[in-house]
Amino acid sequence: MENTQQRVGVIGGVRIPFCRNNTAYADVGNFGMSVKVLGALVERFGLHGVELGEVAMGAVIKHPSEWNLAREALLSSGLAPTTPGITTARACGTSLDNAILIANKIAAGQIQAGIAGGSDTTSDVPIVYSTRLRKRLLAVNRAKTPMDKLKTAVRGFSLSELKPAFPGVAEPRTGMSMGEHCEKMAREWHVGREDQDRLALESHRKLAAAYEAGFFDDLVVPFRGVKRDGFLRADSTMEKLASLKPAFDKSSGLGTLTAGNSTGLSDGAATVLLANDAWAAARGLNIQAYLRDAEVAAVDFVHGEGLLMAPTIAVPRLLARNGLTLQDFDFFEIHEAFAAQVLCTLRAWESADYCKNRLGLDTPFGRIDPDKLNIHGSSLAVGHPFAATGARIVATLAKMLEQKGSGRGLISICTAGGMGVTAILERP
Repeated sequence: MENTQQRVGVIGGVRIPFCRNNTAYADVGNFGMSVKVLGALVERFGLHGVELGEVAMGAVIKHPSEWNLAREALLSSGLAPTTPGITTARACGTSLDNAILIANKIAAGQIQAGIAGGSDTTSDVPIVYSTRLRKRLLAVNRAKTPMDKLKTAVRGFSLSELKPAFPGVAEPRTGMSMGEHCEKMAREWHVGREDQDRLALESHRKLAAAYEAGFFDDLVVPFRGVKRDGFLRADSTMEKLASLKPAFDKSSGLGTLTAGNSTGLSDGAATVLLANDAWAAARGLNIQAYLRDAEVAAVDFVHGEGLLMAPTIAVPRLLARNGLTLQDFDFFEIHEAFAAQVLCTLRAWESADYCKNRLGLDTPFGRIDPDKLNIHGSSLAVGHPFAATGARIVATLAKMLEQKGSGRGLISICTAGGMGVTAILERP
C-alpha cells in the first residue's frame, strides 16, 4: 500500500449532559442519545447531506437490536445516507478507540473525514431470560406441531426459570466488581480515603468553574431539559464526602471507595469530528488539535496485577515511541473511574521499584503537575457513560489546546478487562 500518511485533525465535538441513570434519559436509550449527538454535530459543522468516510459509534451496554447502532443512528442524523457506520465496544475506552480507528483511516489516506463517538445507558438495560428458559423457548420454536410445542413448553417447567438476568457488573474471570478490584489497588498503593475525597472534590470544583466560565457552551447541547451534568455537586465539601459509607468493601472496616469518590451509573453520549487538513480547509473548518499517536495495553489482573493499571504500561510505551516525557505535556486528561485509580496510576509512575521491575525503566517515569491534571474536571463530576467518555475527553482536550494556542495533551483511560487506551493530542 502506498504510504500516504496524513495529519489527523480534531475539528470539534459535541455531547449531551451526562445524567444519573433512571433520570432524564431513562426512556431514551442508546439510539435516541446517539441520534441527538450526531445530529448536533451535523448542525454545528454544517454537515447536512455530507458523505463522510466513516462513522464509528459504540456502546458497552446495548440491546441485541442495536447491533448496527452506528449505521442506524447516522441514518437519522442528517448525514448523507451513503455514509458507512461501524459499531464497536472496548468498555470505557470505546469512543477513544473509535477516534483512533477513524484517525488511522485518515492517516492512511483511506478516508478524509469521519466521526467517532459512543453512548451508554444504565437505565435501559437488556434483561435476558435464564439459560434454561431460553433453551426451552428455542426447543418450542423447533417443535413441529402445536401439541409438540405445548409438551415441550410444559415438560419439567419450573417457575425459577422465569427469573430474569441483568447485565453483570463483575469481571467474569474474577467474580469481582471494578470497585472491589480498585479497593485492592488502593491498599497496595497505600491510597487513603482523604486523598481520594480531595481529588473528587477538586473534580467537582473544576467542572463547576468551567461551566461558569462558559467553556462548555459549544461542547454541551441541552437535551430533555437538562443543561448541565447531573452528577455535578458544586456545593460538595470534604465533610460531606467523609460522611459517606464505603460502597464496595462494606464489612472489613478498611473500605475507602464511596459513592462520592467513584463514578456513578450514567446515561449519555458524545461525538467528535476528525479530518485531514485538506477536507477541513475545503469546508472552512478550523482544526483545534491533531491526534498524534495512540497506544493500547493490557495487564494480567487475573494473576495479581491491578485491574485498572494498564494505562501505566501504555503511556510509557507511547511516550517512548514519540521521544517524549511527562514534562513535555501541558495537559493531562486521566479518566476518573475512581479517585483511587487515578492516584494509583500517579504513584506507580513515581515508584522507582514499579518503574524498574514492571516498566523496565532505570528511573521513575515521572511526576505530573497537579495543576495540569483534569483542569476542567473529569468523570467523578461529569459522569461516566462508558462508551461516551473517550469522545468527551478528546473534544474537551482539543478545545483546551485551541484556547492555549499551542501545546500537547495526554489522554489516559482505564477499562474493564484490565486494558488501557491512551493517546496524544497536540497543537503545533
